[in-house]
Amino acid sequence: METYQFTKEKSLEQFYEMISVKKRNGFVIVEHNEKLPYVVLSKEKKAINHFFHLFLTCLTFGLWSIVWLYLIVTLSRKKSILVAVDEDGNLFEDKCLSA
Repeated sequence: METYQFTKEKSLEQFYEMISVKKRNGFVIVEHNEKLPYVVLSKEKKAINHFFHLFLTCLTFGLWSIVWLYLIVTLSRKKSILVAVDEDGNLFEDKCLSA
């Protein structure tokens, strides 16, 4: 019984460490439950300066368009994730569906 409590305590420490890392990366807590332990984190989409990227694309004869497209795909969506500890004490992270 002692080892289970130690595992749970250790997994909770990892859980809170993961939350703090996500918060440093720009995520904010949307929902938090201490009993189950889980947290839903969200990160808003970022604005892209399209005029600047168009200028760079013209300046580099189209090579910058690869970077521009990557930024459009990765930064133009709102991201929501679930961080939780399951019944066995394992820490996991999953994407949430957002409207």
